[in-house]
Amino acid sequence: MTATFHDLKGTSVFITGGGSGIGAALTEGFLRQGAKVGFIGRSDASEFVDRMEAETGNRPYFVQGDITDIPALKAAMEDCAHRNGSITVLVNNAANDQRHSTEDVTEEFWDWAQAVNLKAYFFACQAAVAGMRAGGGGSIINFTSISYMMGNTGYPAYTTANSGINGMTRSLAREFGADKIRVNAIAPGWVLTQKQLDMWAEPEALAAHLDRQCLKEHLTPEDIVASTLFLASSSSRMITGQALVVDGGVVVTG
Repeated sequence: MTATFHDLKGTSVFITGGGSGIGAALTEGFLRQGAKVGFIGRSDASEFVDRMEAETGNRPYFVQGDITDIPALKAAMEDCAHRNGSITVLVNNAANDQRHSTEDVTEEFWDWAQAVNLKAYFFACQAAVAGMRAGGGGSIINFTSISYMMGNTGYPAYTTANSGINGMTRSLAREFGADKIRVNAIAPGWVLTQKQLDMWAEPEALAAHLDRQCLKEHLTPEDIVASTLFLASSSSRMITGQALVVDGGVVVTG
């Protein structure tokens, strides 16, 4: 941990997919800031929860569930708010970048891809607003990706959702700004989670991507944490409707 954001101590944080990959690093990062963290995930994260308590002295609250089940997602958020206080930081992190070609996409796959990568984000935002408004404000951070900025092939349903997240982020920032609710997006580059290493990180692909980066180091989940903490804290109190790219310098925005 390279920075302490004192206003995050005691803050109620909810993270989707907070038990693995980037999400697990985010959970740990907020715990080490003293935040009260609740998260939802499909797989059992009991061992991770125990380890976080042992390592940080701060136990997260885990609800097992599927974010595409919107009633279950909202119930998990309500449960966490009941235990930790009204959610003032929402991190929509869970996503699935399963590879696919256009010719192979069925209506069922398309609907699933949008449900996990976009629809759940919208309804999590919807569920968080009332509590943030009552509490005098909050921060929503939506995870997108540089994949759509690069025009990457191999997962068109995923990149469509990525682009949609940016549009949603800007609209919600405008809609909720009067209530001091900030809405921003983070667009990571190729972060080498265990899933990426196991499934898609072939040596040739890694070398080609690193060649595109200005900074010649592969990204790890920990590289995304500090930017998220910054957008969650009052240090970014006048930043909203923005997409922060964290990719080692692959794409250029502005």
